[in-house]
Order: sequence, then structure tokens, then C-alpha cells
Amino acid sequence: MRSIAILNQKGGVGKTTTAVNLASAIARKGYKVCVLDLDPQAHASLHLGIGVASGTESIYQVLMGEASLEEVRHQAGENIWCIPAHLDLAAAEMELAGEVGREMILRDAMEVHGQQYDYLIIDCPPSLGVLTLNALACVDEVFLPLQPHFLALHGLSKLLRTVDIVSKRINPELKLTGVVLCLFESGTRLAGEVAGDVHEFFSKGTAEGKTWAGAEVFQTRIRRNIRLAEAPSFGQSIFDYDPNSNGAEDYTNLAREVLGLGLASKSSDEKMVESAAA
Repeated sequence: MRSIAILNQKGGVGKTTTAVNLASAIARKGYKVCVLDLDPQAHASLHLGIGVASGTESIYQVLMGEASLEEVRHQAGENIWCIPAHLDLAAAEMELAGEVGREMILRDAMEVHGQQYDYLIIDCPPSLGVLTLNALACVDEVFLPLQPHFLALHGLSKLLRTVDIVSKRINPELKLTGVVLCLFESGTRLAGEVAGDVHEFFSKGTAEGKTWAGAEVFQTRIRRNIRLAEAPSFGQSIFDYDPNSNGAEDYTNLAREVLGLGLASKSSDEKMVESAAA
């Protein structure tokens, strides 16, 4: 299973939109995908048409040891499942504060019931607390959605440092794979300048020995698109809401890049088999 955390401590940069629509695009290629919503706002769950009413079990019960991942998951479409969040998650930070090994709870739960998927995509909360640490302890890769705006770059070094520390102390397999530029306006000078700055930063040799060494900026730019903004209110991915939109095209292209990265580490025989199946 390939496991990916979609992470940025800054809100409003396209994190949940990327988690849901990238997962949906990969599922449309025939892979089994699980979206795990770790954000108390539960936006990824709602985006997939899954509302968790008060009293309904969610990832909160899993973290509290009251339910398994298998018991709280919902099928959200063909080849795609969702482990939903609930507002109760907001209290998990305090409730788990005194728990021994609190950063490992999700990883332990995933080892029991998580290996039935090809892809696990975790939508992280816009913070670097216990919930995010659980996600980083559980996955092998981090994708960083970034709005091409100078303020969006603020705090990037802190996020990279957090990922690096988690890799050294908790999860040695963790690495930052790439940056996804979202809300991109190709006609503006600012977007081009910031994109260039981000690309230059990650292409420098200063990351040697870091978890973000080798990270790339994905070639696909997720253009600002009103249809992407509308889709969550209908509980649909962009592919169900408007499959002919720019948003659907962009996330299809991003999925192709992600699947290509996954194939890169496999043998040529495996690549031929998967290419034939596709």
C-alpha cells in the first residue's frame, strides 16, 4: 500500500480538495483507495458525501480505542472508501495528551486493517499537533499543497522541520515527495514567480540528508476553478460534479504523475503488468 499524507499547517491552500479529488482520480484508474479524514472540520468526509451525525462512529473512536478502522469506514464510490472525521476530533489533542505512544495509535490501527487498499490518502488538519503526528507516523510520503502566494510560503521551514524530526524519531520511512501548486492563476506574474521560487528551493542541494531531499514540484498545476469550489456542497468529487471541467482535467493529470512516481520504484516487469492492466 502506498500511504500519503496531504499536509499544510496553513488553511485555504487546497489541501482537502487535493486529498479528495486526487483519491477519486486514482480510484477511477482501478486502484482501491482509502481517504482518511483527520481534520475535525470533516470537510473531506462531507466532500465525499459522508456526513457523520452526533453519536455516529468516526476516526475519533478509533483513536480512543473504541472501534476499529473496519467498523467506521464507509464506501464513497467505486474503488474508494472514507474513514470519516467528526468535530469530536477537536478534543482528541487534549484527551490523548497523557497517552503513552499517542503518536502511534493510528499506525497500529492501520497495521491491523489498512493493508487492503492500494492507496491510503490522509487529509491532515491545518496544524502540527497530535493528529498530524499520527498521520506522519502512519505514512511513507507527504504531499504539500501550496498556493502560489508569498504568504503561503510563510511557515514552510517549520513544516519541513517537523517532517524531518518525525522521520528521525518516529518514522524513518517518511519523506516529502512533492509540492502541488493549487489555486494557480497562470495569467499572473506572481504565480509564476512564486512557482519559480518553490522549484528553485527544492532543486538546491541544501536538502542532503533531509526527508525532503529529492522532493519535486509536480508539473501539474491545479488551476483556480469555480467548479472545484462548488463540488463539496453537493457531496461529490469533481469527477461526479463536472467531469469536463478544468478541475477534473488537472486532477486527472496529477493522478497520472502520482501513479508514475509509484511505478518508478518498481521493476520493469511490474511496470509492464500495470501498464497492460491500465
